[in-house]
Order: sequence, then structure tokens, then C-alpha cells
Amino acid sequence: MSTPIENKVLPNNKKSSNFYESDIILQNIIKNYFSDEALSFMSEHYQKIGKHAASDLDKHAMLADKNPPQLVKRDFYGEEINKIEFHPAYKSMLRIALDSNMLHVKWDTNLRNKFKEQAHAMGFGSFFLFAMCDIGLHCPLCMTDGLAKVVNDYCSEEDKNRILKAISSKEIETFFSGAMFLTEKSGGSDVGRNLVKATHFKDDLYYLNGEKWFCSNANAEVILALAREEGSQDGIKGLSLFLIEKTLVDGSENYMNKIRLKDKLGVKSMASAEIILTDTIGKRIGKQGEGFKIMAEMVNISRIHNALASTAVARRALIEAYEYAINRTTFNKTLIDHALMKRNFLELGSLNVANMYLLWKAIKEMDKAELGDETSANKLRLLTPMLKKWSAQEGVYITRESMEIMGGIGYIEDGIMPKLMRDIMVLPIWEGAGNIQYLDMLRAASKSSGLQLIFEEIATCLPKAENHKDWIASELKGLQQLISEINELKNPDTIQASAPLFFDRLTNLYQVAILVNEKNDENQKWINPALSFLANRYENKLKITSEISSDTIHELIGWKI
Repeated sequence: MSTPIENKVLPNNKKSSNFYESDIILQNIIKNYFSDEALSFMSEHYQKIGKHAASDLDKHAMLADKNPPQLVKRDFYGEEINKIEFHPAYKSMLRIALDSNMLHVKWDTNLRNKFKEQAHAMGFGSFFLFAMCDIGLHCPLCMTDGLAKVVNDYCSEEDKNRILKAISSKEIETFFSGAMFLTEKSGGSDVGRNLVKATHFKDDLYYLNGEKWFCSNANAEVILALAREEGSQDGIKGLSLFLIEKTLVDGSENYMNKIRLKDKLGVKSMASAEIILTDTIGKRIGKQGEGFKIMAEMVNISRIHNALASTAVARRALIEAYEYAINRTTFNKTLIDHALMKRNFLELGSLNVANMYLLWKAIKEMDKAELGDETSANKLRLLTPMLKKWSAQEGVYITRESMEIMGGIGYIEDGIMPKLMRDIMVLPIWEGAGNIQYLDMLRAASKSSGLQLIFEEIATCLPKAENHKDWIASELKGLQQLISEINELKNPDTIQASAPLFFDRLTNLYQVAILVNEKNDENQKWINPALSFLANRYENKLKITSEISSDTIHELIGWKI
């Protein structure tokens, strides 16, 4: 007979059975922002996807990750079919996503009008819970969201009604997903060097010819692509935007030659392809040369989604480490009760809280800007690249450190942590790498009032900042002086080289200000320790670190089991 194991690794095995019910911080943010009617409408959907996230959604995500899509170039008889085949788990995840109302509440005409003051936020709640398990499928859903905005704002009434009806569908059979074909080998981030040509043939229809190098969601039903019309000028201003539909009006296939699928480090569940457009039919959206300007609206929504994914994956990694640490016993103590481990969780929990509030700040400003609020629109212009850059950078760090907390078991592919680590590595790159975000922040600071508005918002927190008041005031003054000096520089290279220091410090300070302004009797349990950690970190004084109580850590993580 075998000897029974007396000392189990995880004797308590306390784990969440519903990510929405467990996430006290997310619930609090949503409650404080949503109207009673909006919260009532979405609560059932959050409960449902929260339960999936804690159970079968993980299983589907792992299966789809291990069995990525395959490109079938030809059929048995040698006829070209260019078909992408997905594992059934991918379709299972899509059903869960659509049922969560993440797109339906945003783009169904009746619901969008009814909840216009917070439609984006309502959808983002479901997106967040979904992204805690898989950001492979989240990418196509994110691009669908961005494409819907462009269609809503720029397409004819006929096309808008038809496409938005499909995008807002909750049934796979009638659902349209979206994509943007932006990147080409010739330029990468330098979109102005794109070469794909557009040749007019009738009405507002064009033949598109050329290669798109990184086409994520390659199987999308609706695509936005940049191309250069004949005779147009060089650079970004010569690009126009075209709507490509997978199926033409007569039911035939709109030809796009899929060369190969990308073998990516992570986000493997989603198909990214190299595609050659060969007389592919596209309908021009907007005027000639306005392509990048219009496409930027889709990119900016995608950047908010990118930040949501970074924050959600980092939170999931932190929660995995936390649930492990409250169950694991080492050296006669529960793992989380060791002094150094509490120090780890204080840092990671504080960074995650700060990123969550920065994310939802941007979402709030996005909803306001949609209603025509110019102040929010200007603030969002700077906040979007700031959030995208910072959340991705910090998200990678939080995820890596959370894996280390779990030790060797965190590195094993049987669990979710390696997938989270591989997936999140793409988020500093997607939608413009860090340097692109710095350049965009420089443009926003010079072409909008966003920087001044953020300075003013930081100043509003001073009366409530308590023992952090002097440091915040000093840091704000220093940043205002630094940007004044940067503005006086004549050398563009020196300006660019100075941007990271300024914008990183600005992001740090803005996060602190948001936490101060958002603090109330209920959320101070996690905001207070986060504020103390962030202030001490950024003040950078050499001093003895006080002992941290276990209760403080539990309240900071904000996760109920």
C-alpha cells in the first residue's frame, strides 16, 4: 500500500468561484461610477462572466492556447481555399464573450441611446473580467469595438445599420468581428511609408493591391485598411481608409491571399496573418487623405483596450499569487504572513490599484468625450498614450513578480501563469510601442489643453492629500518647471530624449492624485496603503521600512473568497 501524504501543499485550497463576486475593488469602482439602472442592467452579466472566468473560461483559454488556429491553403483536390480553422474552445470562449453584453450594450442602437452616458464603461466591465482569462480573443473583440465606432461615425446609414446590427449580435451565427490592417513591411510604426495601392473602379469602391504584414483577427468579417490612392501625396496625409468586407454583396468571397499565420510568443488563440490583397474590394470611408486621421479613432479605443488587458492580466497574475500565498505554508507560517512576502504584495498590490484607477479614469473621460465634453476629450488625448504606455510596462512587471512569488509551480505550463506571462509581453508592443507613446504624448501636450487640464486636476487633490500634500505640491511645481524648460528647447532630439523622464514622473503623480480624489470611506482600505507606498516610492528617501500587517495586505488586494 502507498503511504498517504500527510503534508499537503495547499491544505485549504481557498479559491474564487466567481471573479466578479470576489473582486471587491472592481465592484466598488463600478458601483461608484454606474447609475443604479446601469448597474442593475449589467450585474447579471458580470455575475455570469465572473463565474465563467473562475471555471470553464480558463479551460477553454488553455485549450485554445495549446491548439492555435491553422491555415489550410488548399482542399483535397488542390483548389485554393485560404481557410483558417480554429479549435472548438475558441468558439466556446466567443459564446461566453458575446453573452456577457460586452459589445451588445455598446452598439445595440436602443441600449446605446438608453445608456449613452456610460455605455463604454458598461461594456468594459465585461471585457475586464474576460481579459483576466484570455487576451488572445480579447484582441479581435477589442478591434471590433474600435471598428464599430468608425462605422458609427463615418459610414452611410445603410452600412452603419447593417454592420452595427451584426457587431452587436449575441449569436455567433450572425456576429461580425472586426480587424484593422495597418502594418506593412515597408514602415512598421512609420505608417506614412505604407505602399498598398487603391485604384478606383466605380462609385466609392476601389481595388486594393499590396501586402499587409501583421493582420490580427485575420478571419474578420469586416476590416478597416489603409491604402494609398493613385496620385496621392507621400506620407501619412496621402493615405485613405477603406472598409473591406469578407463577403461581397453577391455572396462571393472578397479575395485576400493569406500567406501564413504568425507563430507568436503569446496570444496564440487568435489568428494573425500576412495577407496579400489582390484586387480586394474596399469602400472608401471619409475623404481622400483622411485615412490615418479616421483610423486613429479606432487605434485610440484599441489603446484603452490594451491598457484594460494589461491591467486585467496583471490583476489575474496577482490574484493567482495571492490565492497561492494564503493557502501555502512555509517555515511554520502561511506564506503571505512572512515579512518579505508582505512587502512583495504591498508593492504589487499598490501598483495594480493605481493602474486600475488610472484605467477607469480614462474610461470615464471616454464616455464624457463621446457626449461632446471638450474638457474630457482634451484630457483623454494625453491620457490615452500615457495609460497605454504605463499600464503595459507595469503589467509585465506585476505579472513577472507574481510568478516569482509562486516559485517553481508558477513556471509550470499546467497552470495559467506561463500563459499570462507570454500573453502580456505583447501589450507594450501592440498599438504602438513605448517610444511611439512618448511621441504621441509630446504631440498631445503641444496640440491640446490636456497637459494643463491634468496639472489642474492634480492641484485639486492638494486640500485632501493630508500628509502627502507637501510632496505632491513640490513634485507638481517641478514638473511644471521642467515642461517649461522643455518647451524652450529648439532641438527636437533633445525634446524627445527629455520626454520619458517628464511623462513617467507625470504619470506617477497623476495616479497619486486620482487615488486622493477618489478616496472615500469604503475604498480607503486599499487606497490608503497604495497611496503610502506610492508616495514613499516616488519620494525615494532612504529610511527604515515599517512592518506591514497581514490585514493591510488582504485589504489592499481586495479579493474575497
